Amino acid sequence: MIQLQHISKIFEHNKTQIHALKDISIHVPQGKIYGVIGKSGAGKSTLIRCVNLLEKPTSGKIFFDNQEITHLSNRKLIEVRRKISMIFQHFNLLSSRTVFDNIAFPLELNKTPKAKIKQKVNDLIELVGLTEKANVYPANLSGGQKQRVAIARALASDPKVLLCDEATSALDPETTRSILKLLKDINQKLGLTILLITHEMDVVKQICDQVAVISNGELVEQSSVGEIFSHAKTDIARQFIQSTLHINIPDDYLARLSPEPKAGLNPLVRLEFTGVSVDLPLLSQIAKEFNIESNIISAQMDYAGGVKFGLMLAQMEGNPKSIASAIQFLEKNNTKVEVLGYV
Repeated sequence: MIQLQHISKIFEHNKTQIHALKDISIHVPQGKIYGVIGKSGAGKSTLIRCVNLLEKPTSGKIFFDNQEITHLSNRKLIEVRRKISMIFQHFNLLSSRTVFDNIAFPLELNKTPKAKIKQKVNDLIELVGLTEKANVYPANLSGGQKQRVAIARALASDPKVLLCDEATSALDPETTRSILKLLKDINQKLGLTILLITHEMDVVKQICDQVAVISNGELVEQSSVGEIFSHAKTDIARQFIQSTLHINIPDDYLARLSPEPKAGLNPLVRLEFTGVSVDLPLLSQIAKEFNIESNIISAQMDYAGGVKFGLMLAQMEGNPKSIASAIQFLEKNNTKVEVLGYV
């Protein structure tokens, strides 16, 4: 549905060149939800604005629905943009118009007959769950409700693709989950292709089929969500994955944690499980094979892209050589082990 081939974007500022995007190629399949994740300043917003040519790439090609659109005339580009809608972090609703009239606005601009506008808008209001709010003004809506209006308005032109520019970053966690569920439902009901950018791996985890990780304007990793979570190849991807799991050393352990091994102290380890390693009885195996007792302090497991993953904080008890062998065994079985100190 969308293909970016070797996209680069250079901005000029005070006679200095800023390379916002560097040779990025991604493919967004039809009917899928594709996430682009990166830290602030990574180039995410520039990338998504290149898709509908709000930003013209310095080099590279953009394909939409098997048509190259990089160098289309303004008239033809307007026609293409009608099939590529966009929602933003800030909802950009017209404060003087009701929910109904905000959604109707693009249809009015397109000179759609009034009877068709009424039917279409009512259908969209029902789709986004705002039936009781049709005649309400934006000032009287919550942030989540405003984003629902923005989504309905974006769908008014029957787009093939919906671009989401940090669409949930201004919302609280519960509202974010409800908006993501709505986007997933729309994707499934309408077969709508969605390309979203975010700095939150939780967003990717909840609804995306595929994900690309960008850093400093470069594509560092891309794959299915399940593959990224089970076999992340880069440190930045692993950092994003760890951000979805929140596991801290308890205060009483932190107070007596020694950075160096000492007599009578045992290593405190963080174990990172992904994919197959989650379901293997690894702690039981190291107990049998290496005579290691593992005192589990805390753990958290989750799913993403059909793959189970998780973190565990544990104290390993045994002689130093056996512990070293046990750690090697865990690492050979796709478990990342980090020794945090000794308690």
